Amino acid sequence: MKKGARTRQQMLDTAMELFNQQGYHGTGVNQVLAESSAPRGSLYFHFPGGKQQLAAEAVAASGRQVGELLALLADVAEPGEAVAAIVAHFERSLVESDFRRGCPVATVALEASAESSEVRSACGEAYGLWQEQLAERFGGWGIPAQRAAELAVVALSLLEGGLLLAKVQRDVAPLRTTGAQLTALLEAARAEGD
Repeated sequence: MKKGARTRQQMLDTAMELFNQQGYHGTGVNQVLAESSAPRGSLYFHFPGGKQQLAAEAVAASGRQVGELLALLADVAEPGEAVAAIVAHFERSLVESDFRRGCPVATVALEASAESSEVRSACGEAYGLWQEQLAERFGGWGIPAQRAAELAVVALSLLEGGLLLAKVQRDVAPLRTTGAQLTALLEAARAEGD
C-alpha cells in the first residue's frame, strides 16, 4: 500500500473508532489527525468534503464490517447460535472498550443524520444492508419472506436498544436479554413456517 493510501486508511480507521466511542460532535478533525499521526493538510487532501465526508465513509466502512459479521451467519443452522454469536461480538466490543463503544452506526446516526444528507445516506445504507442480510438468513431458516423482512427490522431494533442500554448501564445484561427474546421470536416464527 502506498504511503498516501496508508495515511488515508489510518485516518479512516481512527475516525471509525472515535466516532463509535465519542459520536460525531465529540470527535474533532484535529483529534483524528493527531491520533492517526496524519499530516495536518492531509484531511482535505484525502477527504475534500471534510468532516462530513470522513464521517460518511467511516460509517460506511463500519457498516461493511458488521455486514461481514452477519454474512458469516449464512452457514449457522440455528437461530440461537446465530444470535449468540452476534451478542458475543458486541459484548466483547463493549467490555474491551470499557463500555465506550456501541453500535458503530447508531452513534453517528443519532447526532449527524439530520444535519448531513451524506451521513444520513451512509447510515441508511448500512442499516439497509444489515436488514437485508438478516432477512435473508431468517428466510434460510424457513421463515416466510414477508415475516423474515419484518423480523429483520425487529431484530435490528432489539439489538440496537440492547446495545444502548448495555452501554448506559455499563452492563451486558440488557444485550443478553434482548438476544434471548430475539431467539424466542425467531424460533416461534420458524415453527410457524414449518
